[in-house]
Amino acid sequence: MHMQFSENSDNNYFFSQPHQPFFVLAFVNAIVTMLVFLLSYKGYLHLALSPTNFHIYGLTYLMFTPAFLGFLFTTFPRFASTDAIVKKRYMRIFSFLYLGAILFLLGSIVSPILSIIAMVLVFSAHFMGYLILKNIYHTTTMEDRHDIFWILLAMGIGLLSHFLFIMAQIFYMPLMGLSTEISMYIYLFFLTFSVAQRMVPFFSHCIVEKNNRLLKIVFSLLILHILLEGTHTNSSFIVDLALAYIIGKEVLRWKLPFPNTNPLLWILHISLYWVPLGFLLGGLTNFILLISDVHFLALDTHSIVLGFVFTILIGFGTRVTLGHSGNIMHADKWTTLLFYWTQVVVAMRILVSLTSAFGWNIMVLFDISVTAWILMFTLWAVRFFPVIIKGIKLT
Repeated sequence: MHMQFSENSDNNYFFSQPHQPFFVLAFVNAIVTMLVFLLSYKGYLHLALSPTNFHIYGLTYLMFTPAFLGFLFTTFPRFASTDAIVKKRYMRIFSFLYLGAILFLLGSIVSPILSIIAMVLVFSAHFMGYLILKNIYHTTTMEDRHDIFWILLAMGIGLLSHFLFIMAQIFYMPLMGLSTEISMYIYLFFLTFSVAQRMVPFFSHCIVEKNNRLLKIVFSLLILHILLEGTHTNSSFIVDLALAYIIGKEVLRWKLPFPNTNPLLWILHISLYWVPLGFLLGGLTNFILLISDVHFLALDTHSIVLGFVFTILIGFGTRVTLGHSGNIMHADKWTTLLFYWTQVVVAMRILVSLTSAFGWNIMVLFDISVTAWILMFTLWAVRFFPVIIKGIKLT
């Protein structure tokens, strides 16, 4: 993860647009943190954090957060019709994230204190990113600020979950459950869904009347989900089933042109179909767990975070990379294969949960699912890092 931050000509292009350094950092972190998690889970590495907490922090704040910031720093000013974010401002945030990621990985292996310092650095970057988006929200002259309000709110609540994670590590570990619930449902899911419900119908040329109550209803139900989980674990199943119905009905109302011949579109459509399916699986597995002792190894969160958030991250990330590098907005065979592979990653992880529920040995499947994940990000990097770092034109 060694990079030169000097202003020489080689990396002037790399740092010229915010999504470029942030995407590279996010994707490198996706590979490294998962590799460390695999080694710790199998007992080859002893971490300062528990393997599960390392896994949650690594993916939520070292992978998804830089990817979110890179995407929003590029698109948020466009949403709000304001000036682009100046390089100096996003580079400061990138430097904090980059340094924080290295120290977190080192600290997790060497020293708990170092990993706490790293988390504070990453949190500071997260906070500065939020302030930039908040400033854009308050300076826009657009009358319709509906979507950007919800995106900003989700980012702000993501800060709260981040803060709770750090407090759990330092002072009071029971806060970890609340931090995880908030980060999964309000931060990762709701922020992504707020962007998706605006962008996917637009990209798909679906002219439907906008449902301005949708985000308010979904947000309220997600808060109820978190409150119920805090009161009695797995009691949120009824809310999950309601979310599956409401979001499923809404996605069908959009009449997305699926199946579609354009991979850059169908990857986005598939991710959206995962939302009601993910909540349905979550509702059913939580209900089963409530009345029995069958454990599904976080099937609910993984079907939503992988099925929806991860899938759409790859879809949107590829679109932004192609569109902002002067490349043709076209998915070649390699890119199409990567899009198919996202679903292999999702299916493998769901299989791990189902195997666990039956009480079978999951370790071989677990290894395969982690390998599928690492392969996904490695192949994406091989294909698109030259585009992001040097502005290479794909043939």
